Amino acid sequence: MQIETYMDALVSYAMNTGLAMPEDHMVLQNRLLEILGKNEYVESHEAQTENLEEILKGILDYACAHGLCEDNITARDLFDTKVMGLLTPMPREVIRTFREKFAVSPEAATDYYYKLSCDSDYIRRYRIAKDMRWKYASDYGQLDITINLSKPEKDPKAIAAAKNAPQSSYPKCQLCVENEGYAGRMNHPARQNHRIVPITVAGEQWCMQYSPYVYYNEHCIVFNKKHTPMKIDRSAFEKLLDFVGTFPHYFVGSNADLPIVGGSILSHEHFQGGHYTFAMETAPVDQELKFAGFDDIQAGIVKWPMSVIRLDGKDPVRIAELADRILTAWRGYSDPECTIFAQTDGEPHNTITPIARRRGELFELDLVLRNNLTTQEHPLGVFHPHADKHHIKKENIGLIEVMGLAVLPSRLKGELTDLAAAIVSGADIRADQVLSKHAVWVDQLKQKYTFTPENALDIILQETGKVFSEVLEDAGVYKNTAQGREGFHRFVAAVNAK
Repeated sequence: MQIETYMDALVSYAMNTGLAMPEDHMVLQNRLLEILGKNEYVESHEAQTENLEEILKGILDYACAHGLCEDNITARDLFDTKVMGLLTPMPREVIRTFREKFAVSPEAATDYYYKLSCDSDYIRRYRIAKDMRWKYASDYGQLDITINLSKPEKDPKAIAAAKNAPQSSYPKCQLCVENEGYAGRMNHPARQNHRIVPITVAGEQWCMQYSPYVYYNEHCIVFNKKHTPMKIDRSAFEKLLDFVGTFPHYFVGSNADLPIVGGSILSHEHFQGGHYTFAMETAPVDQELKFAGFDDIQAGIVKWPMSVIRLDGKDPVRIAELADRILTAWRGYSDPECTIFAQTDGEPHNTITPIARRRGELFELDLVLRNNLTTQEHPLGVFHPHADKHHIKKENIGLIEVMGLAVLPSRLKGELTDLAAAIVSGADIRADQVLSKHAVWVDQLKQKYTFTPENALDIILQETGKVFSEVLEDAGVYKNTAQGREGFHRFVAAVNAK
């Protein structure tokens, strides 16, 4: 198929999605000629595809064949992002339209902005569709289990190229505003099709964008315009509550501000939100709590594998005030009976993962108590996935997992399928270099189930969900036991004693 066929298809795609208008046709055509190193356009009469992935593949194959792009996943991503950047409206247009839509309703504004982020291929919908997703009915509600495949794994050539690429401190991180329109390099993603919307959060200049990997519906990132470190304090609670006051159809939460229990980018203050109902939100309050001087705030311990205090009230200022009192008490609180130490050798361990949302007219704030203590027995963290679960989940438990959505490593897509087949065939799993890590788990499952070719994979997927539920229990500072509940109430008493 001649390259003009793919060029025409891409211009038609831009028109059909609203990225461009008919008046833009000739400019887009000539821009594509320029980027493809062509001096003339030869009209094509071949049938066009409407599938964006196929269109971009055709353009990329041409670029690689003509020496315009190296043929590896990273270089191809850099090139097709450059192509899509030609179609993406300038920031002034995006911001103007967002504000016009916001005047109608916050939801109309985010609907427009999310669609734009998908249509511009900043969010690669065809990759998101490859993710594995299923539900697990836990004792705490319907947990979301995902194996994220939308973030491409680099091939050896791309890894070598990234290693040899010149180092740069621009942009400072992948959240900074300087990413908007940036061409990228082998060790930093291209962002020519990326558009940021400026917003005000608690009187400060912040920005909003969507995550290109979309772990859940309308997965947005809200970040400080300045490159400033993550910090959980009263102002963080105020910002979260202010955001859901502005965008009441979204939740928003923050990763904690300490290693192990925090996010992957602690150097830039940011939150994550979106239009999705997690299992934590639907989990009920198991035990009501009273905090002295805050009779106007409903409070309680949530029935959840991690240790969560829920606050509800009409006044976000009062909720932030109580949340700050709880945080202040937690920062300095130790309970050796529950292996909770506020600090060891001067290193602080206690922090909070907060999540804000609206519940009707009320503001709601969930405070998840976190502790990043490590010991010889648990060198990666006492309140971290324990070693017996590392075959499924070894990575930190961040905000998204805290709320009940497992983001499992991509290796598991093949491993779980192969494991089911190995069980059915009676293969020696311990002799398999890749699958042997699952051997003890499989021994336990064989005592519980009779595996058949029809049910093996379903059992493995459901039991993977069970492991994630247990991982969350590992991460809970107060266990759902009599001792754990007593410890939780000791902490609440300590807050009231302040």
